[in-house]
Amino acid sequence: MHRKKTKLAARAHRLGTAIERRGIAATYELHDRLLSNRASRRKFAHGRPELDSVQRSIVDALGREGYASVPFTELVADETLRQQIEEQAHRFTTETEHALASDGEGLRRRAGKEFVVRLHSYDGNIALDDPWFRACSSHRMLDVANAYLGLWSKLEYLDVWYSIPQAVSSERKASQRWHRDYNDRHLLKAFLYLVDVDEETGPFEYVAGSARGGPYADDWPWRPLSESYPPADELAQRIPAEAIKTFTAPKGTIIFCNTSGFHRGGFATARPRVLSTVTYSSPASLASLTERNYSYPSESANGLDATQRYAVT
Repeated sequence: MHRKKTKLAARAHRLGTAIERRGIAATYELHDRLLSNRASRRKFAHGRPELDSVQRSIVDALGREGYASVPFTELVADETLRQQIEEQAHRFTTETEHALASDGEGLRRRAGKEFVVRLHSYDGNIALDDPWFRACSSHRMLDVANAYLGLWSKLEYLDVWYSIPQAVSSERKASQRWHRDYNDRHLLKAFLYLVDVDEETGPFEYVAGSARGGPYADDWPWRPLSESYPPADELAQRIPAEAIKTFTAPKGTIIFCNTSGFHRGGFATARPRVLSTVTYSSPASLASLTERNYSYPSESANGLDATQRYAVT
């Protein structure tokens, strides 16, 4: 009798999960096509940003391949701001390595992804004068996100990450494996390398053409809440090696990518990888999975224009 009850409970759980997933998918599609994103696309159509040649080259490359990279100095000319971002990363790295050398107490790490230490995680303690926040909410970066996504985007998440070196023989896990981000199909992330990154520093990797409209978009296609980690051997058989872009690059390189396409990274083996990261998503992004890791008081938005206020509030 106990075995029968267990089997019935398991079937009920599977059925309940399937119904929940269908409901979430239907809700997402409704917001993407008719509600949230429709209004956001209308706002964009009435106020398209004027891009310079650097921004346009990024958007064009994203449209072709799903990724783009440029020296950060070409995108953000403010030398003081760039220096402050580097100083922030240096303090974070020093504090992280000091903690790792002792008991690791107080480090922000998530269960299952202990190999990444985060400066902020989801504590909501990001100051409005945080230099990386200022860069990400500036028109130099926000206009790129909006032009690529074709809507007014939301600045969803920003952080600084320290990837702890692992043994070469270790098994890749979590985001070190090939996967699609499943919270939104209209998604743009950026990674700013704050150290030189080679093959032993856990470089970011991306399957060109695996995002919307690409030749590999239908391989384990993106769906809300869908299983996002295909078997590595099957992916290797289906995706040609020449489609995989490995971003070994010097410090100061910023990489943009649509992470609804296949990507992986952070499998550092010799040296830690340190980078700043930001996520821009559409208003239809699954809120339960994409809770912002900062708060922006409405009274502080007076100095922002309409596009920026929309992004941060």
